[in-house]
Amino acid sequence: MSSVWGFRLSFAAACALIVGRSAQGAPPLQGGPDAQDGATGSRSPAVLYRTYCAGCHEGQVPRAPHMIYFQTIGPKTILAALSGGAMQVQGSALSSAERRALAEFLGAAKLPPEGMPVNVKRCIDGAFDLDRVPEGDGWGMTLGNTRFVDGRIAGLKAADLRSLRVKWAFAYPGATRARAQPTVAGGSVFVGSQDGTVYALSLDTGCQRWSFQADAEVRNAISIEPWVRAQREATPRAFFGDLHGNVYAVDARTGALVWKTRADEHPNAQITAAPHFYKNRLYVPISSNEWAAAADPGYPCCSFRGGVAALDTRDGRIVWHAYSIPQVPRATGEKNSAGAPRWAPAGVPIWNSPTIDVKRNRLYVGTGEAYTSPAGATSDAVLAFDLTDGHLLWSYQSIAHDAWNMACFIGGGPNCPRENGPDLDIGASPILHTLPSGRQLLLVGEKSADVFALDPDADGKVVWKVRYGRGGIAGGVHWGMAASPRSLFVPNADTTITGKEAGIAKPGLFALEPATGAIQWFAPAPNVCAKENLPACDAGYSPPPTAIPGVVFQPSFDGWLRAYGAADGRLLWSFDTTREFRTVSGDEAHGGSIDAVGATVIDGRVLLSSGYLFGGRMPGNVLLVLSRNGR
Repeated sequence: MSSVWGFRLSFAAACALIVGRSAQGAPPLQGGPDAQDGATGSRSPAVLYRTYCAGCHEGQVPRAPHMIYFQTIGPKTILAALSGGAMQVQGSALSSAERRALAEFLGAAKLPPEGMPVNVKRCIDGAFDLDRVPEGDGWGMTLGNTRFVDGRIAGLKAADLRSLRVKWAFAYPGATRARAQPTVAGGSVFVGSQDGTVYALSLDTGCQRWSFQADAEVRNAISIEPWVRAQREATPRAFFGDLHGNVYAVDARTGALVWKTRADEHPNAQITAAPHFYKNRLYVPISSNEWAAAADPGYPCCSFRGGVAALDTRDGRIVWHAYSIPQVPRATGEKNSAGAPRWAPAGVPIWNSPTIDVKRNRLYVGTGEAYTSPAGATSDAVLAFDLTDGHLLWSYQSIAHDAWNMACFIGGGPNCPRENGPDLDIGASPILHTLPSGRQLLLVGEKSADVFALDPDADGKVVWKVRYGRGGIAGGVHWGMAASPRSLFVPNADTTITGKEAGIAKPGLFALEPATGAIQWFAPAPNVCAKENLPACDAGYSPPPTAIPGVVFQPSFDGWLRAYGAADGRLLWSFDTTREFRTVSGDEAHGGSIDAVGATVIDGRVLLSSGYLFGGRMPGNVLLVLSRNGR
């Protein structure tokens, strides 16, 4: 799974995304190299790309990053390269306005206007409230990543759903995707954004208490250091990572930087999933975008290996670093057909937030595919690490021989490993679930549409394993599941992107019996895409669900948030985010496709980010807060 799995399209579709539709919604390219944008008189970004970029960045020139890579680095980095960096010579042929337009086009996001401050509504009354202590635990709501919110914390019941209205909306400035799940603590909403800005907003009004600028996109949920109401002088910190591999600690009350640490020295390392805080340590999952860099025939593929870093939260010092591949990648002595040296072993990124097992002093993660052949025994696997020193205790590999990178998807480029997929990662966090008998199981789902239970007391022995959908490169479980005391809620994507997927697609939400894997019910995803003729729309359930007593909230690629009855799968309520919203700043924001981000439910409110311009999905830039009658 790439950090943005949806971009794993056919090469033709990828070209259409970059060339045929700009971040501003430009029509497909027409006319010759001198075609102009009628509004500005400048050449259109699509024409600029074809004229100055395509000849090198579609795989023809070794060491030139493939065009697929651009949306992973964003427009700021691209503009810097065109204006005074590695691409300055090429950029000199463009006007300043054209460089900005091209950077926005390739990076799939708007740059803020030069010299113009971002329009935000700042708080003038109220402050961080130490009486409103953190409820729940990070991305997964609990240490075991169950994504289940107790009724006292949720403050919502099934009977309240039909009264939900927008209380306030917030616009992520210049964004075309909103990929971070909001976190609530101290009466504030903490959330990251596409341009790397982290915001602290008032939960009650949406006004901005502070913002912090990270070096790159922050798409993981913010982890908040807990405190108790008696701590009147508490100074809690907020922890998060960015797509340059940096980890930050900031003062949760003010946004002041406390420390900054690079979690992994590999230049392609990034933090995609949420770090998990426990007892003065921050456990950080490490992924990479080397899967995209490998599309470049001249790239020496590959040398990244995933892992988990444990940081001391007092100063950011790395206490231990555990790798998902035991061996250090080395040059093999071979070269690919473009003359670039081959390296191995590599890959096995970790796309999910670690699961903490206090009873056994362990940490669990799921892993992705290898980038080079042969794929090792820890790819597409569940790994158990010791919390104290990070040594590997056991591993269970669900699917063997899975080596893949982007070179495989653009015609079998020189860096495609000989195994060539099937790219069936475990991108979702394992769930540590307690059965009514007191026995605990690790519940795991993957893109193959397999769901299984492992015994944490028997070194990961399989208890049961079922396949509930078609699965595939864009099928099965992508970013997470949820578990209530009686059910395991499993979203299924089963998206069609190659046209070669075998079997019957079953997009929708399943409920399984946690002890056996038996299906309790299945709710097929409604096909609003065909009914409403929405462009770039898909019915797949890729985001993780969130469960409260009696209700399961499930976002979708089609931009809808739906609530199902936990007992029978009956659709109780739905809300369409694919429209314009007036925000607290007075600006307009728009929702779109929803991927990777689940709903946060707390104190009678439902919070959700909407928008995902990537892989042909619908763009958007809004954070929504819903409450009973909008109050």
